Amino acid sequence: MFTKAQFVDSLREALPEVFPTKVSADKAFDAFCKILGDAISSDQGIRLPNVGTFSLTKRAARTGRNPQTGDTIRIPAKRVIRFNPAKTLKESLNK
Repeated sequence: MFTKAQFVDSLREALPEVFPTKVSADKAFDAFCKILGDAISSDQGIRLPNVGTFSLTKRAARTGRNPQTGDTIRIPAKRVIRFNPAKTLKESLNK
């Protein structure tokens, strides 16, 4: 799994003129994550070319079963993040 530290290092190495220090790359990453989260939570969603689309969907309440006891339980409705990969990303993974 690619960690945040590895991602920040890769970002700094890929764009040294934009991110001269690790701190600047880390701040850019944090800002990107905040913008992404705000866009998703506001029901707008966000489309990133060559990556995919993030959107918020509503999952209805449903009945489930506790696997340990077999008892029926009520699973409440909730909002979940949905990701649809871009066609170019899917094609690049299946070369």
